[in-house]
Amino acid sequence: MPRTAREVPPPLELLCLRALWTLGEGNVKAVRQIVAESRPLAYTTIMTVLDRLVRKGMLTRRKLGRSFAYFPQSTRDAARRAALRELLDGYFDGSEEELLQFLRRRAEEQPPVRVRVEERIDTVLL
Repeated sequence: MPRTAREVPPPLELLCLRALWTLGEGNVKAVRQIVAESRPLAYTTIMTVLDRLVRKGMLTRRKLGRSFAYFPQSTRDAARRAALRELLDGYFDGSEEELLQFLRRRAEEQPPVRVRVEERIDTVLL
């Protein structure tokens, strides 16, 4: 059975995408500087990951002098929706209601924790 490409990128690719969402556009050096804050990696590793993301259609690039500038092809919100859809399909049989019930049960089991507004789940994405 042939494998299909996942819409949700693996962790290292996601780190590079996050860097480019922050930058808007960037070369390997700029992406590497941001990624290095959490995971110091070689220049060639970042270059390979960015090239892989171009082949997958998640980035585009254009030649600037001797290097390339990379641009995200989708938004952070689009990636979040894809990740939520994968979570729903894989663990909740595609049911948004089952996910919400699960989250409510977990909230009842846990002692109250003060959560900033920015950290709450946006149900519009579901």
